[in-house]
Amino acid sequence: MTATRVPRTVGVSGPPAGSATSVDFVPPDRWTRLRTRIAQARLDFAGLTTAVCFFCLSLTPSLLPRPWYLQGIVSGILTATGYAVGVVVGWTVRPVARRPAARIGPDARRLAWRILCWTGAVLSALSLVQGFRWQRDIHLLMGQRPPAGIGYLGVPLVAVGIFAPLVALARLLRACAWALVRVFGRWIPPVAARVAGVTGVTVLVVLLLQGLVANGLMAVANAGFGSLNTETADGVARPTSATVSGSPDSFVPWASLGRWGRDFVATAPGPEDLSRFTGEPAIQPIRVYVGVDSAPTLRDQASLAVRELERTGAFERAVLCVITTTGTGWVDRRSVVPLEYMYGGDSALVAVQYSFLPSAISFLADRERVRQAGRELFDQVYARWSRLPVGHRPKLLVFGESLGSSGAESAFSGIDDLRNRTDGALFVGPPNGNPLWGEFVGRRDLGTREIVPTYQNGASVRFDGWAGDLATPPSPWSTPRAVYLQHASDPVVWWSPRLILHRPDWLAEPRGRDVLPAMRWYPFVPFWQLTADLVFANKAPPGHGHNYRGEAVDAWAQIVAPPGWTARRTAELRVRLGTR
Repeated sequence: MTATRVPRTVGVSGPPAGSATSVDFVPPDRWTRLRTRIAQARLDFAGLTTAVCFFCLSLTPSLLPRPWYLQGIVSGILTATGYAVGVVVGWTVRPVARRPAARIGPDARRLAWRILCWTGAVLSALSLVQGFRWQRDIHLLMGQRPPAGIGYLGVPLVAVGIFAPLVALARLLRACAWALVRVFGRWIPPVAARVAGVTGVTVLVVLLLQGLVANGLMAVANAGFGSLNTETADGVARPTSATVSGSPDSFVPWASLGRWGRDFVATAPGPEDLSRFTGEPAIQPIRVYVGVDSAPTLRDQASLAVRELERTGAFERAVLCVITTTGTGWVDRRSVVPLEYMYGGDSALVAVQYSFLPSAISFLADRERVRQAGRELFDQVYARWSRLPVGHRPKLLVFGESLGSSGAESAFSGIDDLRNRTDGALFVGPPNGNPLWGEFVGRRDLGTREIVPTYQNGASVRFDGWAGDLATPPSPWSTPRAVYLQHASDPVVWWSPRLILHRPDWLAEPRGRDVLPAMRWYPFVPFWQLTADLVFANKAPPGHGHNYRGEAVDAWAQIVAPPGWTARRTAELRVRLGTR
């Protein structure tokens, strides 16, 4: 029997003539691949469910008010975080529930998706409304005008704009990992191939972040802020007084001081201004500052600072305050000028610039440098100070604000060392990782709150979160004294990586005066909320966030007030300096 041969049609692709489907034919295997791609693009049910929950939680109140676009970024990051958590949980549970899930038909699955979509939309809308109300309450609590409600409609749009690229990036990394698994699987067992694939992608990501992102960003930051450090603010001129650095008589060249160093030494109050407040003759205060370009190393900078103190006669003044600057070299004059007014200029301030990068970058890139700078400067000043006769030494004080408090603390091993080597200390807005601060707060007296703790019944160290907190402990306050200024709404004080999975005491205790009681702890949520709060921490109104403008007047009056100083003089100085 001879087989019948089907004629071949030239120039026409598709099935043989007479076939039931002769137009637009797609082989079954291509349909299978198309369905697979659609399934891969679809969001995971468990992941999307958790993502909706995290989006709603992202709208709960935080420490500070924030604009709608920043809220959208926070919501997008937390939504992506929730999706990742849901996917991992679903991936873990799915093998166990595979058999029961197989009995669920396609109609039930479609119903579940519809319920999720409608429920998620309703919950998200309600959360947006309540989130705007909380933002309004935070603004009013801090004396600010509430934002317009229309702006909050942009929160979901920004959140989606953040969520989608993050999910796409995660899937790209997963695809890369599986590609490596297939390659390694040709030579090694499957389990080892999976481990090698995941490890390979992880190593590549880390190298990419370190090599391109971190180093690239640091290069840009060094170039940008290095250029800014060479500038001089408007209205700032080289001083002529021999009692300040950068003057013609100084060992420190004016050009080497940096932007904030020049600003610091050039704005010292004059004797006439001080006399108008004290009502008595005053002298020119001493301000010594050594820039990052003034000497090659931190040790040389500190040594130069000591020589400047000797040149200006600082060791013959009534008080000598050692200051650790913030990352850029900035010194908050409002926090140290009260000493100059209280003592009629019979004072000396000394600081060393260890970097010109903002504190956030310095904190992440080279946190040890600020600690080394604080130790080096204080140790060299103390070594020179301790050689003076006991009755002829100035009161030796320590000051540090924000990241500067980390450096100021690092010179001391504990409370006894602080008491033995200083006559007083003021730390403003300390970051959560400060070792001494962590010891005092962690070992606070039983029953006291983390936001305003009492350590050893307030005998040597006290915390001020609001006017009047320094006088709260019932015990007498011995000298020398140390004070921490920390607002309940300051994210710099309360931000910590532990917030991701650990509820801190300050979110388990009654909230502070300027924190909404509705703020709660949930996994991941406060960590990203406070990370966003750090952006505008310095822009908060005075008395809130990281804005401690003028609060040092009361603190210095408690730490090292001159003889005859009264509460009335403290109030007058607050008025004179324009503080609350």
